[in-house]
Amino acid sequence: MGHRPRKRFGQNFLVDRTIARRIVDAVNPQPADHIVEIGPGEGAITALFLERISHLAAVEIDRDLAAELRSRFNPAQLTLCEGDALQFDFASLSTQLHGPLRVVGNLPYNISTPLLFHLAEFAAHCVDLHFMLQQEVVARMVATPSSPEYGRLSVMLQVRYAMERLFGVPPESFRPVPKVQSAVVRLRPLTLAERTALGVPRDAAVFASVVNAAFSMRRKTLRNALASMIDAPAMERLGVDPGLRPENLSVKDYAVIADAVAGCG
Repeated sequence: MGHRPRKRFGQNFLVDRTIARRIVDAVNPQPADHIVEIGPGEGAITALFLERISHLAAVEIDRDLAAELRSRFNPAQLTLCEGDALQFDFASLSTQLHGPLRVVGNLPYNISTPLLFHLAEFAAHCVDLHFMLQQEVVARMVATPSSPEYGRLSVMLQVRYAMERLFGVPPESFRPVPKVQSAVVRLRPLTLAERTALGVPRDAAVFASVVNAAFSMRRKTLRNALASMIDAPAMERLGVDPGLRPENLSVKDYAVIADAVAGCG
């Protein structure tokens, strides 16, 4: 294809066939899987998936690319959903396909974080997710407490997923060549047993508010960052040191605080 990349869609097309095949190998699609590709673009990964499975669904916002993909692939092979992945209802697609989804995609850097949060709402409808993202974003996703990269994104995703950085991708693998390094990451929704062991918060909205409040003032101590939600003696009773900074707390610590703020106990 000779499609001109559009900046408003954050398009950087994967042109390295070796990397494309490596991504497909990492997903290891099986005949019964319901694979959903976000932003198939020029079809580099799409074509390789369809060498191994009979059907693939894809979400594409660019009408011109959608038209090219329709002309290239048989409708029996490719179910193409035109629209914005940030607004897309993945639960409905899971219902339509009669099974949980395996989501894959080369996500636009300019919307990667909001898209990850949107997709997290559908974690229960997914088997796993494999994404190519800016390397710095992947580092934040998989970061451990007290590390420089650990922050809001780390906590909000780790409460739902087990995540693993798989491999890096150099800039020259794309057209146009981005100014950043990329990496591929695997996200697997936590099982019920894993969520129970983690101490998943009972009120997701309160949990999000606590995490947002903490990391909006990450240079302050928890005593100050969360003063409007919980006082220092209450944190001490929960076994949390109010003198720590937000990046020092585990996901479980945040869940404990959130449950206390929500009045769950």
